[in-house]
Amino acid sequence: MIDAFARETLLFASVGLFIGGVDDLLVDLLFLGQRLRQGRRRRLSIATLPPPRSTGRIAVFVAAWDEAAVIGGMLSTALDRYDHDDYRIYVGVYPNDRETIDAVVAVAERDARVRMVIGRRDGPTTKADCLNTVWHAMRRDDAREAVATKAIVLHDAEDVVHAQELRVFDSLIDQYEVVQLPVLPLVHRGSRLVSGHYADEFAESHAKQIVVRTALGAGMPLAGTGCAIAPDVLAMIAQARGGDPFDASSLTEDYELGLRLAELGARGIFARVATADAGTVVAVRAYFPGTMRESVRQKTRWMTGIALAGWDRTGWARPRAFADHWMRMRDRRAPLAVVVLAVAYVAMPLWAMSLVIHWLIGEPASHASAYPTAFWLFVANAALLGWRLALRMLFTGRSYGFREALWSLPRFVVGNLVSLIAAPNAVLRYIGMLRGAAPVWDKTRHEFPDLSPATPPGLECEAAERG
Repeated sequence: MIDAFARETLLFASVGLFIGGVDDLLVDLLFLGQRLRQGRRRRLSIATLPPPRSTGRIAVFVAAWDEAAVIGGMLSTALDRYDHDDYRIYVGVYPNDRETIDAVVAVAERDARVRMVIGRRDGPTTKADCLNTVWHAMRRDDAREAVATKAIVLHDAEDVVHAQELRVFDSLIDQYEVVQLPVLPLVHRGSRLVSGHYADEFAESHAKQIVVRTALGAGMPLAGTGCAIAPDVLAMIAQARGGDPFDASSLTEDYELGLRLAELGARGIFARVATADAGTVVAVRAYFPGTMRESVRQKTRWMTGIALAGWDRTGWARPRAFADHWMRMRDRRAPLAVVVLAVAYVAMPLWAMSLVIHWLIGEPASHASAYPTAFWLFVANAALLGWRLALRMLFTGRSYGFREALWSLPRFVVGNLVSLIAAPNAVLRYIGMLRGAAPVWDKTRHEFPDLSPATPPGLECEAAERG
């Protein structure tokens, strides 16, 4: 019985892991091919950015619910760092969130470039609903002041902004309707395994996967932070939706907005812009959840909004858009991948148990010769896993250095564990949505890094993107 159960579970897991591994390998090969074609072509940098062809204010949107612990530090840092002459930071808050309101007012009283917008409804609603409130406030300001906003930049309340990002947006928004910067999560020293697995995932995703995605012409999902959008295309979406550009019924409005903009023909670019510092790029940095509980909550929301509800809401794009179909399939494979992964974690100890029992009873175990297909799938999956881990280490090392590259190996297991726990929660939440449950901003607790001059050099908040 143990032999049969071990055989069937291992075969199922091996086939599933092999399909997923080949899928990932194809993305890797496309990325390597693109890098070889590019050769030594000069990279986009701050020095080579074309000067802006048009003038206009840049509006930075920040949605804030229960963010009193971080919003003051985020706003103060942005005001100190931004190297741009004409911008305004709009902060959306809720009337029943007095602590966040007080924190925003404390900064706004010192600098008129911070504009607080209090919504009409008590929170939490959704992030998209809060952004819609900010959008209408900006439109009223533009009409009253006879000012044309040139770009709308989205940020989260815990973000550490880059000093040059508005210069990048000001330049590229003349050529593109959507500009996305890389996101580099900060690694919290007190939670290197949990917070660090986000660093590994984003280092690979924003240096390889999204690069391949845009090169193939597939729609570019937005990260919800560190991105700029031309107001005209947002206005087009708002007109089609009765006045609101952001879908308040969505849990992952950033992901869906990027795909919707691509369907409208908006030109997008994933901008890796080198700075004057050797090997660094303009990027957004922030702490991600540092505990298993908070990480599971966040991954649950992502999995629900992208892989489950997002399937219903965004479909498969236009006919014969094969690159889009492939990439959306990859976006939605997470729940199935978790099932395969769970079976694999059960199959391996069963296989080992079978071998031990055969040895104890003195009966030879001929698993490999009896089931050659499973054996060779096991060998192929081991090779694909080795390749996957090597690439994960490579991209993490480019972004965070050799030590974090080594930490990416145990964090690979931690990331799998988070997904295993989040998947059933996502399914239950999705079932609730199908039964009419209203979406709620299920945000995680945020932390802002210490950026004071007394902070010793070399802390994770100073991690730089290389390559």
